[in-house]
Amino acid sequence: MRKAPEVNLSEAERRELERWTRATTLPVRQVVRARVVLLAGQGTDDTVIAAEVGITRQRSGRIRDRYLKGGLKALECDLPRSGRPRCIDEQKIVALTTGETPQAATDWSRSLMAKAAGVSESSVGRIWRRHGLKPHRVGSFKLSRDPRFAEKLDAIVGLYLSPPQRALVLCVDEKSQIQALDRTQPGLPLRQGRHRTQTHDYKRHGTTTLFAALNTLDGTVLSTCQSRHRHQEWLLFLKQIDAQTPADRDLHLIVDNYATHKHAKVKAWLAKHPRIHLHFTPTSASWLNMVERFFRDLTTRRLRDGIFHSVAELETAHRRLHRFSQCRAKTFYLDRLCFRHPRQGRPGSRLSR
Repeated sequence: MRKAPEVNLSEAERRELERWTRATTLPVRQVVRARVVLLAGQGTDDTVIAAEVGITRQRSGRIRDRYLKGGLKALECDLPRSGRPRCIDEQKIVALTTGETPQAATDWSRSLMAKAAGVSESSVGRIWRRHGLKPHRVGSFKLSRDPRFAEKLDAIVGLYLSPPQRALVLCVDEKSQIQALDRTQPGLPLRQGRHRTQTHDYKRHGTTTLFAALNTLDGTVLSTCQSRHRHQEWLLFLKQIDAQTPADRDLHLIVDNYATHKHAKVKAWLAKHPRIHLHFTPTSASWLNMVERFFRDLTTRRLRDGIFHSVAELETAHRRLHRFSQCRAKTFYLDRLCFRHPRQGRPGSRLSR
């Protein structure tokens, strides 16, 4: 009877094979090969190895021969499979996808690439998945070109984290042209096994502009709705803020670079009210204004799927959301924007009195 060739393992090879057998992320086939070679190195016969590992005697002999011919390197990958060899040039498809654009189109689709490369659409899909290519997706971005970006950023973040003593920091902005939309037909309600429905077309009953000022200390919102968005309405809202805040506190308002905020009449009014200080966000950086988080809540919770039969009903929905946000505003907006107020909620602090 033919005797299996002897396997002699070095100490380094034995340690590496034992590491493979304990690994939880390696392919199962590689772990099986490691167990076979370890047992063969102990002088075990292929029949005993096959019974212990759970494979055939012939497979155990093939793994033994692979190690003797190629060492541990031969055990790491599978042998070439039978069948027709690959005839698709993957690198060509990858180069076309990343380096060129199709004619009369901006992005590659599977059908366009299949015609250009002379392969099937399913082959294109497999190659794209294998190389992590997604031509149908585009990520958007915009970098601020404000030459004083760092200076303005430090000033605004400093107001959030360490506001001046006996002062209020208000994030102020406008959400303009909010539409009071009604659907042309009533939709079906939510039921088990069926989602809500609504018509794709709508009727518009008018628009309004929401002026809002978010208090960074407790999250309360001062707001008003106006039919237009001009410097006159902005001045009215500034006067409302001035009237509804303690007269002995300085006011630091964080606003964006909209033209109405810098109107000559606005500047003249601010000169007569020195306790109000405006801090402008950098260009293309309105995300620094914390009130944008409130507008996001307003859109997702009330406006996107809401049905309003008049502008008055729309404004009532705004006020209800204000009361809801004030009930939980102690930490909600600050936590979501990763800003922690140093004196928030601390008994006896100057800002909480």
